[in-house]
Amino acid sequence: MPKGSAELTEARRTEIMEACKKLYENMTFKDVNLKEIGKVTTFSRTSIYNYFESKEEIFLGIFEDEYIKWTMELQKIIDAGQMSREKLAKKLADSLGRRKLMLKLLSVNLYDMEENSRMERLVSFKKAYGKSRDVLTELIKKNYPGIKKKETDEFIFSFLPFLHGIHPYAFATPKQIEAMKEAKVKYNETTINKLVYSGLIKMLPIKE
Repeated sequence: MPKGSAELTEARRTEIMEACKKLYENMTFKDVNLKEIGKVTTFSRTSIYNYFESKEEIFLGIFEDEYIKWTMELQKIIDAGQMSREKLAKKLADSLGRRKLMLKLLSVNLYDMEENSRMERLVSFKKAYGKSRDVLTELIKKNYPGIKKKETDEFIFSFLPFLHGIHPYAFATPKQIEAMKEAKVKYNETTINKLVYSGLIKMLPIKE
């Protein structure tokens, strides 16, 4: 790690992650690499290694930030108090509608991302993920007083895996759409909000 203040180090890490995010808007996960990131930052490919050991570690840092931001949104929903099942589903769907990048990252190979990151970075990411899961659990408990742990766990471990498939359905590529057309498979255009709301209405318990 290069010499300098913790604030300077964090600022440089942030610059690298922001450049990676920008490239990822128009490139695939596979095509984004340290050379490309170096072209759009003040860092050479070699100097990037002072802050991240791999491109996967950069993406994991971005992913961590996304979970932190989502957790903050979940906390705001909790603070708003109890609400109807439909309103809760809408609030959660809206929170994920603003987390397009998080859902996009959920749709890529998380195993490779984690395998090619240092343990300290992976632990930091898992803490952010775990916090979001804890706050989501708290949100369900607040809106369903008396709900059993088994029911809460069933929802959490149905809803979170469900999120991995949202982005590919909401953002099919032109090539995918053309292939479905040629295969005579109907393509239903949709959005993150619609998909998440629809799933939640099926997964959330009915309030008595």
